[in-house]
Amino acid sequence: MEQAQYDLFIVGGGINGAGIARDAAGRGLKVFLCERGDLASGTSSASTKMIHGGLRYLEFYEFRLVREALHEREVLLAAAPHIIWPMEFILPHSPRLRGAWLVRLGLFLYDHLARRKRLAGSYQIDLRESRFGKPLKRFVKTGFVYTDCWVEDARLVILNALQAAHNGAQIRPRTEFVRAVRHKDHWDIVVKDAKGVEETLSATHIVNAAGPGLTAVASRIEGVTEVPKPLRLIKGSHLVVNRIYEGEHGFILQHTDRRMVFIIPFENDFTLIGTTDQPAAEGEIKNPKISPHEIDYLLEAVNLYFTKQLTKQDIRYTYSGIRPLFDDGEEDAKAVTRDYKLTFSDGCLSVYGGKITTFRRLAEEAVDLLAPDRPAWTAGDILPGGDIGDSLAAFTNAVIEAYPFLPETVATRLASHYGSRVHELMHGITSLEGMGQDFGHGLYAREVDFLVDQEWVRDADDLLLRRTKLGLRTDAATREKLDDYIKGGPSRV
Repeated sequence: MEQAQYDLFIVGGGINGAGIARDAAGRGLKVFLCERGDLASGTSSASTKMIHGGLRYLEFYEFRLVREALHEREVLLAAAPHIIWPMEFILPHSPRLRGAWLVRLGLFLYDHLARRKRLAGSYQIDLRESRFGKPLKRFVKTGFVYTDCWVEDARLVILNALQAAHNGAQIRPRTEFVRAVRHKDHWDIVVKDAKGVEETLSATHIVNAAGPGLTAVASRIEGVTEVPKPLRLIKGSHLVVNRIYEGEHGFILQHTDRRMVFIIPFENDFTLIGTTDQPAAEGEIKNPKISPHEIDYLLEAVNLYFTKQLTKQDIRYTYSGIRPLFDDGEEDAKAVTRDYKLTFSDGCLSVYGGKITTFRRLAEEAVDLLAPDRPAWTAGDILPGGDIGDSLAAFTNAVIEAYPFLPETVATRLASHYGSRVHELMHGITSLEGMGQDFGHGLYAREVDFLVDQEWVRDADDLLLRRTKLGLRTDAATREKLDDYIKGGPSRV
């Protein structure tokens, strides 16, 4: 049998791999992407859920990175307004850590390093007089308000993969890269599916976007003369607790070690707390876990500022991810650059580092290296479902009116998860009974079927942890029932 031939073979189904697949397929390249697990099952679904410029990076003189990130913040907000939206952040001032003049200077630069079209500038407030100060201890007098953006991180990966697939890319989750051998003008590549069946194909270029697994993948690519650059593996962990304050704004707290910790409203009923910066071992790549020290560290940050004091018993959920940062020699983990680096040798491009905020620009630069004669196109493009008009609130109201039989909470969630694709999901449905089996918390068989058919869902975790965040509310029995349904077990009709 003749081997399938591709222009580009991508290893890694996180945000960088999916972004490169989207960009390349849109330029007419024939693309194959493989991911050994589910899409976004690693670092890309373990972020702090923010599209931001990186205010703290200014202290390390990362002006180019901050400028690019601030610009991309506007680009992504326009491209996916259903899963990305503005959020105000309150920075309570702690004089013993940073002077107010330094904070004001940082925010001035943050406001002006890139042009703002949709987001408000920063300003100072008296927290004793402001509603923002209500949950804080009384010693916190002064605060600063600025705006960044929230993102449904795993859904951002899925939307990029969807658009890549719409443009002809082969997207293969649960497909492991086995090996590649270099020939004169192409690579012979072997991949293996979940059943252990191997497939051989050829490609002109390989992209190693395996994130923390970059070095392991590189060891299976034969014919690259350049030695892989060193990676700095940094673990970032988060806590989820029940809501600790009212409002849709977040906080950014200065810890005693001068690191910043984010406190963010999460899935209506919860508060997200993160992140940490801890060196990670190679053995943590596949299944990183929060450590007792990290738990104590994050709880301490909250308890320094908030009147509500948290204990370990308040923790509802935790998650951790491994950031594969380019090793620039910095000893302190928080000082290691978050900028990305691309290397290209012998037909193999390797992706080091990067932030979810700058993935589109990273992808653009990567494809420019591989196909310089094909013009870039993603800067003004809208991701699937993003054509909802200027207001998510107005679009949500329209969805509620269009499907009055849906509970309002369900219609609201569907609008913000799928954007205009909600009408594809709901096509032909005229009653709640038409939604099919109810799995609880507003999840019906109709949505499950849509995700299986359209978004590569193959088990309950894919749906509950990444396509949605309903896993925060779902018990083990429901998870098992849903798993049976997805896999075509006795409960699926």
